[in-house]
Amino acid sequence: MKKYVNIIDSTIFICYYIFALYLNTHTNMHSISKKFLSGALAAGMMISASSYASTIIGSGSVVGSGSLTSSVTWDDNFPGTATGIVNGLVIKAQVLPVLNMVISGSGEINLGILTSAGYSSGSVSMEVGTNAVNGSSIMVRSTNGGLQNVSSPSTYINSLTTDEVADSYKFYGTVNASDDSSYAAFAQSSTITTGVEVSDNTTNNILYSSNKPQKLDLVDDVVFTVTAKPDIETPAGNYKDVVVVTVAGQF
Repeated sequence: MKKYVNIIDSTIFICYYIFALYLNTHTNMHSISKKFLSGALAAGMMISASSYASTIIGSGSVVGSGSLTSSVTWDDNFPGTATGIVNGLVIKAQVLPVLNMVISGSGEINLGILTSAGYSSGSVSMEVGTNAVNGSSIMVRSTNGGLQNVSSPSTYINSLTTDEVADSYKFYGTVNASDDSSYAAFAQSSTITTGVEVSDNTTNNILYSSNKPQKLDLVDDVVFTVTAKPDIETPAGNYKDVVVVTVAGQF
């Protein structure tokens, strides 16, 4: 801005000067031209002084920031104002991640006495609380790949016929119709609502998943149900499986 103001002032001064010389050469009015020339010089100086832009009188800076420095300018007036802006003072904070899961009961699902006439079932409820921005998930995995005979480890209750008898052993997930999240876009689901046959010890079945933070307020989010049905030829005995429950947050 200062550069352009100075150019305009110089141009005005030159115009006054040329006009004064013109009068001096063609009219021989020496006294008049001298007075006019003096007036032109004075006018040019006055215009230049009054049109000059604001002056840098200091700086604003942040220690150790490097680039966060700005000039402080004065408006060339008494009384007047001086201003400087440092754009980039960063404010930082952190909220630590929280992820909790509560499983109802004593940590055991007892299916009781199994019969080939129909399925026997048992269940536990699970509740999740987290401030993970993209929600959380609960996965369930069998460590035996079925209900394993305690006395005869090669005998299983599952859909495979490795032990020569096909049985059924399933996991189900039932999501609560209501939720405990304050987010309008909150959603929750399960991939095993219709049940899944369990026959290996590697598959992590998604029992529950959500997409936003939610409270831990002891309102159950999902019910985990296990069902089993032996074949008429399934060997008698005690059967057992251990389920690994994994909760994960998407922070």
